[in-house]
Amino acid sequence: MSEWKEYKLKHLTTKIGSGATPTGGDNAYKSEGISLIRSQNVLDFQFSYNGLAFIDEEQAEALRNVTVQNGDVLLNITGDSVARVCKVPEKVLPARVNQHVAIIRTNKKNLDSDYLLYFLQAKKEYLLSISEIGATRRALTKGMLEDLDLIIPDLPEQHSIASILSSLDDKIDLLYRQNKTLEALAETLFRQWFVEEAEGLETKTLEELIVFDPREKISNSTEYSFFDMKCLSESSMMISEGIKRTINSGSSFRNGDILMAKITPCLENGKTAFVINLEEDEIGRGSTEFIVMRARDSISPYFVYCLARHIDFRNTAILSMTGTSGRQRVQTSVLKNYEIKYSKELMERYHQFSLPNFIKIKQNQLQIRTLTHLRDTLLPKLMSGEVSVFVEKPK
Repeated sequence: MSEWKEYKLKHLTTKIGSGATPTGGDNAYKSEGISLIRSQNVLDFQFSYNGLAFIDEEQAEALRNVTVQNGDVLLNITGDSVARVCKVPEKVLPARVNQHVAIIRTNKKNLDSDYLLYFLQAKKEYLLSISEIGATRRALTKGMLEDLDLIIPDLPEQHSIASILSSLDDKIDLLYRQNKTLEALAETLFRQWFVEEAEGLETKTLEELIVFDPREKISNSTEYSFFDMKCLSESSMMISEGIKRTINSGSSFRNGDILMAKITPCLENGKTAFVINLEEDEIGRGSTEFIVMRARDSISPYFVYCLARHIDFRNTAILSMTGTSGRQRVQTSVLKNYEIKYSKELMERYHQFSLPNFIKIKQNQLQIRTLTHLRDTLLPKLMSGEVSVFVEKPK
């Protein structure tokens, strides 16, 4: 640690700043053009393309002071997603940011941008704590970020530390992308067989194929894995690890069940999960914000998952929502009467085709969990100097 030096973030960066939302809000966005990065696009360690907005040249010119450059670090600075951080992908450029996202651009002479990304991840709890100071809504100000203290090694060691962590992240990202490809294959086949080429098949209501919100015998004194809405992904079937707690309310589910958000805006954002990470015969628990969908006998759970992701089904769910504008909920009774084409023989073929893909997805997910745990264990140790790295000196 004797070679590590302390700085303020403002002394190691060439830019810290956030932007604005164009006049007119959502109605001002375009179908294509220059990317406008919002807080929903900035996840921890990764960029999400879900809901990526676009603006035209004139709107972009008004935000020219927050032009995003390749290598910039993006940090959410307001709201529930405050302190989420990732790097901008080159393919999203040209881009601007709105007022909820800060660009942090490093001075490459003394601070590696990948190292800064991991430093901010390691400081997340601290960032969350200061974001609550003197405000009714969490917020990180430009001044807070500029005055953030960093104790860092020299640039070659920064590169080495970032390289170790990014190699793990690259492997995790590869597995995520492989899973997305496998999911897409199953969804494409579902659409072809049961929607586009389904002429002549029998029509069934979903209540005949699926059990909605199945009841399980629950012990009030037993500890269960609890999953809230944050555990569900907007872009894939992944469900993050639950928290062990004793609870006697909410939904219950098992491996093979599908969880679909039934509240706004989570449903519109696509939050759906295929439960595969519970122990054998374990019962999971979740909030009342999910619809639990369980395949009946002879129905493939992979069919149910792809149905839950299908746009027509999701639009039906959205149109069924009732309640106040801020907290509308899907009416399960409407979904039970949703009609879908069905054939027992086709269902068996679909299951056999999808089975190896979903087995591979589960294997990948287990590997993702292992690699994520390793990265999260190494992160604070490397960033504090507790674990040192070998840096080869130039000859």
